[in-house]
Formats: sequence, C-alpha cells, structure tokens
Amino acid sequence: MQIQFKKAVQFSLLIKAEGKLREFNFRKINNSSEETLAANVCNERGERYFFNMKKLESGWEFSPTNLPDLIEKNKKMIGQAIDEELPKWQ
Repeated sequence: MQIQFKKAVQFSLLIKAEGKLREFNFRKINNSSEETLAANVCNERGERYFFNMKKLESGWEFSPTNLPDLIEKNKKMIGQAIDEELPKWQ
C-alpha cells in the first residue's frame, strides 16, 4: 500500500488596495485539476469578502464576478503577487 501526501498550501500577502495595506489570505485547492485558490480579504468595516481564483493562460480568473472595488480594481496586482509568492510554497 502506497500513501500519497499532498502539501497544503496556505499563505497571506499584504497588498496595497484603495490606499491601504490589506491582508489577502490564500489557500490552494488540491482536488482541482487546474491551479485554483480560495481567497479572502477584509475591508475597513470588518466585512470579509470570499472569492476563488483560477489560473488561466492569460492570467487569473476571479469568481464571483460582482466583487467589491478593492478587489476589482486590483486584480492585476493581486495576480502578480500570487505569481511571485506561490512558487515559494510548492
């Protein structure tokens, strides 16, 4: 009997969004055939926004599509930060 282990990858990044440093939390989903992350971030009122990200050839796809401005306006920056950080954890 052979046991296989999949490394659980979870990390946080500080990203400047809407003029403030915000802590974005990411968790890699291992049971997907595509590179997928579950993410969340908190606004200044303590409301937490949850979203998923899927790696495509053209960049990262965010879902759901009706995300608040602090995420929508910074999608490119969030994707670049993940591309730099994720290889360190794999």
